[in-house]
Amino acid sequence: MTETAYDVAAFRARFPALRSGYAHFDGPGGSQVPAEVGRAVAETLTAPIANRGTVTPAERFSDGIVGTARQAMADLLGADPRGIVFGRSMTQLTVDLARTLARGWGPGDEVVVTRLDHDANVRPWIIAAERAGATIRWLDLDPATTELDDVATVLSARTRLVAVTGASNLVGTRPDLERIAGQVRETGAVFVVDAVHLTAHAPVDLAAIGADVLLCSPYKFLGPHCGVLAAAPGFLEGLRPDKLLPSTDAVPERFELGTLPYELLAGTTAAVDVIASLGDGATRRDRLVAAMTAVEAHEDRLRARIEKGLTRLDGVEVLSRAAHRTPTLLVRVPGGERRAYELLAERGVFAPAGSFYAIEASRRLGLGDTGALRIGLAPYSDDEDVDRLLEGLEHVCRTASS
Repeated sequence: MTETAYDVAAFRARFPALRSGYAHFDGPGGSQVPAEVGRAVAETLTAPIANRGTVTPAERFSDGIVGTARQAMADLLGADPRGIVFGRSMTQLTVDLARTLARGWGPGDEVVVTRLDHDANVRPWIIAAERAGATIRWLDLDPATTELDDVATVLSARTRLVAVTGASNLVGTRPDLERIAGQVRETGAVFVVDAVHLTAHAPVDLAAIGADVLLCSPYKFLGPHCGVLAAAPGFLEGLRPDKLLPSTDAVPERFELGTLPYELLAGTTAAVDVIASLGDGATRRDRLVAAMTAVEAHEDRLRARIEKGLTRLDGVEVLSRAAHRTPTLLVRVPGGERRAYELLAERGVFAPAGSFYAIEASRRLGLGDTGALRIGLAPYSDDEDVDRLLEGLEHVCRTASS
């Protein structure tokens, strides 16, 4: 596979929202959307459409959208399209999965969650375990390094499930998923990965990671608001979720409650195709891997620029310290992070403050429930954005000291 050249200026031209002139460092909460995605959503909503079927053109249109979206997400995640499940959000899919898996848990069983994760990959498992009488075991986070402890310290013969993030949405830490998967596999437990933040910044391969279940959200990688679960079809065949009597028992449809949002699935396919258009290769999967490899290199270069610039600002503390991480920086600044958020916004630079639902990580880092200022890069971020951010933060520091 040849190395892909990355033209960020040409890519930015595909985003109507960027014409506003704002510098977006709020991508971890949801990316801006290319024109192709908006058109796909609108054209689907205004085309002849009906519930899925094979008789009328409107039925066949809807059915085709679903199949196409499953294949698109399978290509993005290195998965089987027969194991792609769509839902309202990653949170909703995780809550439903936890409820289903917990039917096989009981007193004495153990479920592992981490202090690093977004609460969507923590609370559903805690709730389900408590209702089943199972025990929760916590994999801790080292505040000094923002790295997870060794998962082996919390595994046992009674471990039934381990839930770990692919990348922290708060500090960017990327745990060694392949290593964790090998350790979890020895216990026979289910391994669930929240890849919401990871999928937006790096190539993802379900099989290579070794997870039983991987979840993500298209709106974090240029698409519309919905959630995706990926697993091997055989794994899904062994689960019996709650469902309506007339609804199909086929996999993956047995996990999808009610009529799917066809327009959002069309937008999801469009987002995947936009990403693929950035890479070279014989197949869409090849192009996606090449594209995300180029995006990762582009974002890491900008992250290094920001980190170097932050060292010149008195009183700024960078809390993101993991050796392997996404281009996501959590920082403390003089005068308070909320005030910095507001001052930056006045200058058209959007870098929000908070804990962003990673409540356990925020508390473990000594930030309580308030969190700090999060600087998140996206594929459309450029050097001018970085210049404006650093100038804005310099203004924040001067304001705090005056």
